Amino acid sequence: MKLNLDYAQLAALASVVAEGSFEAAARAQSITPSALSQRIRQLEQRVGGVLVLRAKPCSITPLGEPLLRHAQQVALLEQGLSQGWSGAARKGAHPEPAVLSVAVNADSLNTWFLSAAAAFAEATGALLDLRVDDEGHTQQALRRGEVLAAVTASGTAVQGCRSRRLGSLRYRACASPAFVARYFSGGLNARSLSLAPCLRFNAKDDMQHRWLQRLTRKALQPPAHRMPSSTAFVQACEAGLAWGLNPEPLVREALAQGRLLDLSPERPFDVALHWQCTRLPLPLLAALTEAVDAAARAQLWR
Repeated sequence: MKLNLDYAQLAALASVVAEGSFEAAARAQSITPSALSQRIRQLEQRVGGVLVLRAKPCSITPLGEPLLRHAQQVALLEQGLSQGWSGAARKGAHPEPAVLSVAVNADSLNTWFLSAAAAFAEATGALLDLRVDDEGHTQQALRRGEVLAAVTASGTAVQGCRSRRLGSLRYRACASPAFVARYFSGGLNARSLSLAPCLRFNAKDDMQHRWLQRLTRKALQPPAHRMPSSTAFVQACEAGLAWGLNPEPLVREALAQGRLLDLSPERPFDVALHWQCTRLPLPLLAALTEAVDAAARAQLWR
């Protein structure tokens, strides 16, 4: 059955998912909440099912994922057609900037990705809507159609997307000298590591446990503090709260100055990263991919 899609309704759907609520989406669309709700209901009636989970925040349903992906792609295509984005600035025009939604993990955002974002914004004048999640879960946002590109830990491309390897972000297991003296005076072994508190970014973060598995060949479950911030991870280690795996660029200076110690210098933890994006020939996406590739070549391990 052919669907005659109403693009105002698709825009309403994309806005609800992006903003997280009907009220915020209505403000973004410059319409009333009741008008926005009506557009979503009409779209749901047209496709014959629920497209949005009315929760806090609102989220897309499996039925709505293809429509959301289509809405994101159409929005960028229309912006490119109406603005001629690469030439508009040269002609002195001031069009409304295009917005590109991308999923990225926090450690990439705090180390190498911002240089790519800055180069992309300078070259295109476009805006980025960055969704932050664990690198093992950013792919889900791409699959749901919430973003058109993502930094992922998986090299297996989402349907309709292409995947390319970027390199590896290297991590170092770090702790303060006082913490090492308190917990590892007898050496780094399964017993001491099972007792020493570690850090976890969130419930999805299993990096510390995977490193312990590689080091000891045992499934250790040490006590863990939740610390949902890359910079706070480093600060917590320096403060002696726990040990944790930190991106090497964030701890290089602290290690050199002795504020942190590398628990096992010969055993870094490398996380391979991949860039996945829709196969559609979108000029903005091509520009972002070029900037991401350049930043990855300069800052990630090969």
